[in-house]
Amino acid sequence: MRKFAVDCMMGKLARWLRILGYDTFFDCSIDDNQLLMIATAEMRILLTKDRELAAKGGYLVLAKSWRDELKEVVRAFHLEKDIKPFTRCPVCNGELKEIEREDAEKLVPPIAFKNATKFSICKKCGRVYWDGSHMVRMKKIVEKIIKEAKDEE
Repeated sequence: MRKFAVDCMMGKLARWLRILGYDTFFDCSIDDNQLLMIATAEMRILLTKDRELAAKGGYLVLAKSWRDELKEVVRAFHLEKDIKPFTRCPVCNGELKEIEREDAEKLVPPIAFKNATKFSICKKCGRVYWDGSHMVRMKKIVEKIIKEAKDEE
């Protein structure tokens, strides 16, 4: 599965690549040279809006909005074939592990526990995720991005 490094200008793209299940490095505390070194050392595809950085070994993302950026990247790297949504933490990039419902009770708000049926925890940062109404909206966005990326090929 492809891995990415995303420059600081595209935080929302990084988050959504993680939502799609892609290992995505994103850190605004480092400079372009460090980002390029990490991308190279870890065999990541560097995504950037910076023409100079792209010329040094990155992919220049031309789209303007995060949705169009995501479609562009999905299309350019044929990602629709191996998307595994909701398997990575969108915040820290850690892998998510499904947990038993009863194990989630003390970790989530009571309303979430009452209404959700599936719970996952990030192995890295400990954040807990569940299948609430936000998940329904996110699934629709994922489906739409994949469909539009395929339609534009």
